[in-house]
Amino acid sequence: MKKITIQFVCLLFPVLLKAQDFKTYPMWNSTLPVEKRVKDLVGRLTLEEKVAQMLNTAPAIPRLGIPAYEWWNEVLHGVARTPYKTTVFPQAIGMAATWDTNALKLMAQYSGTEGRAINNKAIREGKTGDRYLGLTYWTPNINIFRDPRWGRGQETYGEDPFLTAKMGAAFVKGLQGEDPNYLMAAACAKHYAVHSGPEASRHSDNINPTVYDLWDTYLPAFKELVVNAKVAGVMCAYNAINEQPCCANDLLMNDILRRQWKFTGYVTSDCGAIDDFINHHKTHKNAPSAAADAVFHGTDVECGDNVYRSLVGAVKTGLITEKAINISLSRLFMIRYRLGMFDPAEKVKYRQIPENILEAPAHQEHALKMARESIVLLKNTEGILPLLKSVKKVALIGPNADNKTAQLGNYNGFPTRNVSVLEGIKEKLGPGVSVFYDKGVGFTTDTLKVNGIDVKTDMASVASRAAGSDVIVFVGGISPELEGEEMSVNAKGFKGGDRTSILLPAVQTEMLKQLQATGKPVILVLFTGSALAMPWETEHIPAIVNAWYGGQSTGIAVADVLFGDYNPAGRLPVTFYKSDADLPDVKNYSMKGRTYRYFKGEVEYPFGYGLSYSTFKYSSLKAPVQLKKGKSLIVEALVANTGKLKGEEVVQLYVSHPKAKGMAPIRALIGFQRITLEKGQSKKVRFELSADQLMMVAENGKRFQPEGKLLLSIGGGQPDVKQITTSNVLQQIVTVVK
Repeated sequence: MKKITIQFVCLLFPVLLKAQDFKTYPMWNSTLPVEKRVKDLVGRLTLEEKVAQMLNTAPAIPRLGIPAYEWWNEVLHGVARTPYKTTVFPQAIGMAATWDTNALKLMAQYSGTEGRAINNKAIREGKTGDRYLGLTYWTPNINIFRDPRWGRGQETYGEDPFLTAKMGAAFVKGLQGEDPNYLMAAACAKHYAVHSGPEASRHSDNINPTVYDLWDTYLPAFKELVVNAKVAGVMCAYNAINEQPCCANDLLMNDILRRQWKFTGYVTSDCGAIDDFINHHKTHKNAPSAAADAVFHGTDVECGDNVYRSLVGAVKTGLITEKAINISLSRLFMIRYRLGMFDPAEKVKYRQIPENILEAPAHQEHALKMARESIVLLKNTEGILPLLKSVKKVALIGPNADNKTAQLGNYNGFPTRNVSVLEGIKEKLGPGVSVFYDKGVGFTTDTLKVNGIDVKTDMASVASRAAGSDVIVFVGGISPELEGEEMSVNAKGFKGGDRTSILLPAVQTEMLKQLQATGKPVILVLFTGSALAMPWETEHIPAIVNAWYGGQSTGIAVADVLFGDYNPAGRLPVTFYKSDADLPDVKNYSMKGRTYRYFKGEVEYPFGYGLSYSTFKYSSLKAPVQLKKGKSLIVEALVANTGKLKGEEVVQLYVSHPKAKGMAPIRALIGFQRITLEKGQSKKVRFELSADQLMMVAENGKRFQPEGKLLLSIGGGQPDVKQITTSNVLQQIVTVVK
């Protein structure tokens, strides 16, 4: 028996030795060029191994020392969905309302370090194949929020291509880091392209955008992230464009992304999007044809576990070549090499990030900073805000007054400390002030669950009890439990994750009417991921504050704004329309009549709008009266804080072409800066605009610089918009000549 065992070990030893030889392969030699290492790795894989690596859950290959890897991870506004506590920043639409690219870049950097700490722990524990522990984050969402009814619009940076491009680029640069050799994490621009609802039909929708809309609205942010920000990944969308699914689209994938923009990173499908070729779009008869076509169009990894497995058979039957598979494999492993996954830990500085970086004090401070910066003061009649801290009694009413779930948004992490508005106000005012709290009503109904029993709210009774307070703060709006991705929600005004109406739910308006009838001052604080129409509130409520879904520090930030410890300066990244009647059909992707760039009606609160507790004045506009075509344009102006408080101002620069022929936006944002001014302080702002920034899009999609007059507008908002805290918008005609 002993002899047999010795013989078996002797036979097995060469196999064991060979199994350890993989470390001598060029793929593991960190001194070689990455391209050579990737080529060596791919060349050692069997066809079956290659195909398995093209699924989002890529298995380990022990014989080569390749660990399992899960491509799917999320970092929309902080590392999401992990089993660890992480810092939660404001929802993306709230971060867009900061108009602060530096703050967003730092937020992404902090999130990247937290993600690295989690991944480093996962490597130590052998959990590299677990979801939400990897380094390939499927963010940012840079779709254009063209219609406020789209439930996922909260994940975007708003309705404007320029603002979206600049905020998205800042996020990518912060997340991916600045190391010349390694990525801190890999960002992914999604959903490519022309994707913004409705949720219910997203798997089967075919959109035929005009060439003009495609290049003027839907593609600029993607181009900025791919060409200039060097984003590592792109996610192709569920829908079809011009009868071809986005993940197998000649125009989007082969022509624009790979040929024109020369994108060399990886492309992932949205989750289940390849299945949609067969089951919903009906463009492909079976899995092999769908998988082969997606790979042919450059979709390198399937988020799913179904269709791409058929690629083995597709190669063997000649439907696709193994060479095409190798191209995708090379892109995928190139990303993993750039993340340092095949190099010694000591060579990759990001591998040294410790676990105690999670929720670091600086990260939490920045979450508060961004929550404050995101808050938009929509109305402040006769300066009712800020409130005096000398108040003795405060009534806090509404479905979001103590709602810690809503303020975290969607695609979110979970922080150790999550402060509600109720908690924030109590902490602000201390035990000497009485704070009366009552939820009052739900989001869409006056029937609430009390100890598991449905109880109808007596609004008059709630108002009567609130009447004994010095001031009433109603915290309402909506919730990510009502708007979001493909949800089973059918409450009044909501369906499937989308909204069927942009009106503030009627039950909240009725509660506000009861509160206003008490004669006490009423402040409305909104949680929302999208634009709300509030005709009654805008007319009757003296102060309205939009806090979005502000993340873990929502309550502190709201209390700071309400009681004057922070001077609000958020600006709307979307248009707040007056009513549903202002909106075209939600499935109509034409930009005609949509967003501030093409909507000609009167709005409730315009894109770029936001008030302050201070006042600002613009003067000394300096720009040439004549500009030679192809030359850059320098615009300067002086901004003064003419109020009594230190404050921040978001300087906005717009251009319009009053004599333009053909398609053209009414006006377009081409520059912005968020600046801080002490009371009485003045500061010069300067914009240097390239010839490309001054170009328009022709109806054939080509960019050109028109000759003739262009109108520049610089101020705290759009021209012709009345607001009490920015006294003026300066304008100048510049004539472009040959």
